[in-house]
Amino acid sequence: MDATGYRRHVGLFSATMLIAGSMIGSGVFIVAADMMRTYGTSGFLLAAWGLTAVLTLFAALSYGELAGLFPQAGGQYSYLREIYGPAMGFLYGWTFFTVIECGTLAAVAVAFGKYLGNFIPWVTDTTWLGPHLEVPLLRISQSISVGPYHLGLTPTRLSAIAVVALLTVVNLYGVRLGSRIQDLFTVAKIGGLAALIGLGLWFHPAVPPVAGPYPHQLGDVPLPFLTALLVVQTGSMFSADAWNSITFIAGEVKEPRRTIPFSLLIGTTLVCGLYIVANLAYLRVLGPTGIATAPQDRVASAALQALFGPGGGLIMAGVILVSTFGCLNGLLFSGARVYQRMAVDGLFHPLAARLNQHGVPAFGLWIQALWTCALTLTGTYGQLLDFVMLPTILFYVFTVGGVILLRLRRPDLPRTVRVWGYPVVPLLYMAGACAIVGALFIYRPSYSWPGLILVALGWPVYLAVKPRVAQS
Repeated sequence: MDATGYRRHVGLFSATMLIAGSMIGSGVFIVAADMMRTYGTSGFLLAAWGLTAVLTLFAALSYGELAGLFPQAGGQYSYLREIYGPAMGFLYGWTFFTVIECGTLAAVAVAFGKYLGNFIPWVTDTTWLGPHLEVPLLRISQSISVGPYHLGLTPTRLSAIAVVALLTVVNLYGVRLGSRIQDLFTVAKIGGLAALIGLGLWFHPAVPPVAGPYPHQLGDVPLPFLTALLVVQTGSMFSADAWNSITFIAGEVKEPRRTIPFSLLIGTTLVCGLYIVANLAYLRVLGPTGIATAPQDRVASAALQALFGPGGGLIMAGVILVSTFGCLNGLLFSGARVYQRMAVDGLFHPLAARLNQHGVPAFGLWIQALWTCALTLTGTYGQLLDFVMLPTILFYVFTVGGVILLRLRRPDLPRTVRVWGYPVVPLLYMAGACAIVGALFIYRPSYSWPGLILVALGWPVYLAVKPRVAQS
């Protein structure tokens, strides 16, 4: 048992499954469509996923060193607090709770509900259960707008709330049960993704895909290749995000100084490799035009339908249900540990600091579930995720930069794991991530300025809770 009351049950296999299960949600089955519409060639799509893989691996290697230095619950929050102080830690934790974690949970849960509708016809997002409110598009400036929003409850959103509540209850009974569920569903979803890849690379579609790049609409001016490569990272990096989830439960990992770095390396390499090969399969079956024009951007479903007809779409819907269920469990399982660590430091509600009789932060799990369910009702979670991609990347930059700062400030710290290729690997990640941030500011202002505003809203909250920090 950890000194804080956590019970160390998670070994290397379960840690790797948590990373892979949290990373693989619904994004890899969908985002290729928008990426292809941005530029339109096969080489571009593979280059974009390749860049995501390299940056994710470089970040994971850097986090491995930090995990060896600070093997306690809280992960990235703990790293930022140790390196930069409580204010930076709180701003990350604030953004993590309000949008990054709960917004991702809401988005994945609603994706679960939408695909459930393939098997249960009454589960739809077009029927309102009770009153609903429509908020029109609000244009803040010529290039920045928010909305429109559709507020209320639908059968799809009700299904999302139900699955979040179910998994929250399950995870109240301890890390051992939660990790076993995660192992099972992650193995199943990796098998499903591998099957999709194998079918796409082995079988030929009845109608050969259209050769050549996707033709842009008349009047559209495509972005330059390098600029487009940076801009589309909002899709591919979101699909590969949550790889740092294992760091949040460090207090429940066996031999965390070694297990966490190895699981980060294995998990990110495995998933990013699968993503690249999956997109190769999409290109072989659908071609650039088929990917860009996939109905409702459901690229994976379109690929299996091209191979096996309507039945292929149902098979893919089943795979995505398993994938989203496992992703939800991994995110719910790990996220509450951040709020528990913040509460111990006086930066969250004091009740979140307590563990129940099973050694899990029950209050953190419930408050996370409640805010997630609220976001599913607002219908705003998709745009919130767009807003927060820029600050998410910025927090990664600060965290990876902390590896260099700690080497300079505290060379005496015992480093059981050192980042491979130091300082080149951390510096290359920071350069690539900063280039993405710059591209978003210039070409996607609706994705950038609102995200920074959301982070800034945490500052007055920090000033309000700051007196508790001195007492903790």
